[in-house]
Amino acid sequence: MSRRRSRRRIAASLLALLAMLGVFVVRLVDIQVVQAASLNAEAEDKRSIPQTILGERGDIFDSTGTLLARSVLRYDITASPKTAVKSGVTPEAAAIEIAKVTGQKPEDLVKVLEDAVAKDPDSDFAYLARRVDAETFQQIRDLEIPWVYYEAHAARTYPNGAVAGNLIGFVGTENQPQAGVEYSEDSCLAGQDGSEVYERSADGVRIPGSTVVTEEAVNGSDLVLTIDSDLQWFTQQTLATYAQKFGASWGTVVVEEVATGKLLAVADYPTVDPNNVAATANTDVSALGSRAFTAPFEPGSTFKTLTAASLIDAGLANPGSRVVADDTFTTPEGADVSDSESHERWNLTLTGVLKESSNTGLSQLGLLMTPQQRYEYMQRFHLGQRTEVGFGGEEPGDLNGGPDSWDAQTNLTTMFGQGLTTTAVQMASVYQTIANGGVRMPVSLVEGCRQADGTITDAAPVDGSRVISEGAADQTVAMLENVATKGWLANQIEIPGYRLATKTGTAQHADGSGGYADTYIVSLAGIAPADDPQYVVTVTLADPVKMNTSGATAPVFREVMTQVLKQYAVVPSGSSSPDLPTNY
Repeated sequence: MSRRRSRRRIAASLLALLAMLGVFVVRLVDIQVVQAASLNAEAEDKRSIPQTILGERGDIFDSTGTLLARSVLRYDITASPKTAVKSGVTPEAAAIEIAKVTGQKPEDLVKVLEDAVAKDPDSDFAYLARRVDAETFQQIRDLEIPWVYYEAHAARTYPNGAVAGNLIGFVGTENQPQAGVEYSEDSCLAGQDGSEVYERSADGVRIPGSTVVTEEAVNGSDLVLTIDSDLQWFTQQTLATYAQKFGASWGTVVVEEVATGKLLAVADYPTVDPNNVAATANTDVSALGSRAFTAPFEPGSTFKTLTAASLIDAGLANPGSRVVADDTFTTPEGADVSDSESHERWNLTLTGVLKESSNTGLSQLGLLMTPQQRYEYMQRFHLGQRTEVGFGGEEPGDLNGGPDSWDAQTNLTTMFGQGLTTTAVQMASVYQTIANGGVRMPVSLVEGCRQADGTITDAAPVDGSRVISEGAADQTVAMLENVATKGWLANQIEIPGYRLATKTGTAQHADGSGGYADTYIVSLAGIAPADDPQYVVTVTLADPVKMNTSGATAPVFREVMTQVLKQYAVVPSGSSSPDLPTNY
């Protein structure tokens, strides 16, 4: 009887054991066969760490190959707090070594780790330092601390500092373009990030050989500008010197090559150092870009050159055309203008009108054209529209709605550069057109986008358009030569050995309410050599309180144009300027 009971107990035990074994087998099959793929994927997800492969942003160069902007890497130093803080043991020794490199306090680093674990015992991420440079990163990596990791970030550096900072622009903290050609030419410069994954062990250490690239990174292309950084530096320094000397609130200088329309220098005062944007933003936000493109103003008498050239091209006047110019002039419709100073009656030629900068004389001759004719000439000179540069924030200027919107007064004032606005770059283009025999070349700041194989794409347009006849352009240059040799600034702008063609301008600031303030914008535009025009230089100063006339622009023009002629080894003029009659 007892033997039978014993057998039953053994049988029951065997059955129970077999049942339990069956459960294990079923579970094992479920794990290793049925759920194998999903469990493996889940485990891999837990130990696989995704990481971005940065696509480098392209470099920016000037026309001579000088590097103006390049990409660098900055690093975030991170840690696994749960790995660093084990069994209540604080990583003070490691924190001391890290702090020696970063300049932080060791106790602050330890606190970061301990606070993270206190908040979450499984904390696997904390920042120890942000955006350190490559040298600092290398020193920390050499410490070989197993729970310290790194995140690379793309950053930008500008080797020449503020030189051309107004044109280059800058990027934000996440390497996103914010201004200048960094912004307007982003399609050329921007890289495309890739991605990879690697596996990390339970103790947080990266497993060697586990990295798998899932998407390749693509670097951006290089951007080549038309400017010469040496000339840009000189122009910026000269502008800043005289803007400060005369107390100007801002100023611009534009240097343009006549034959090509290329901008060789575009200086702004004040300007931005893209390595330290915050310093400029805290003092003058408007200086973060280039006013030469973004700040339209009433050009004043430098605009008279365009009106005179249009009259000659239309066959309605010539350099000797005569006019009686009093100090005031009133039309039958009641519109009236005055010259800047009272004077007796002048008997002037068109050349004399430009030399004396007579508003009354130019208005009478300007009335020989219909408003529609003058407006069409303005459009042919590409005014009222943005230049081909496409600079970020570039303004088109304002022609006051065109002739259908002009009253009798506006019809007069637009002849001599008031009642409309242009930018400094647009005015340089007007003088380039006249200097180039009447052919306007597209304004260019960018040579093109240079690909990895050296080919240039998106090159600047090179086809010019005729605006006025060659004869009209040559006669206009000849008149401007007489302004340069006989005008009131003749001795201050003279460059020995070279013939110049120039025109000054003074215009009141608009007050924003349809009137004018008691402040002025003064300017000077010039061509050299006048007998073989190669370069245009325009200077604009806003409210130079210590010399509130265009005389403040003379030393800037003379020094910059002298540097241009010297730097490009321009042969001196071999003849004298023509002597055209200014009076009769």
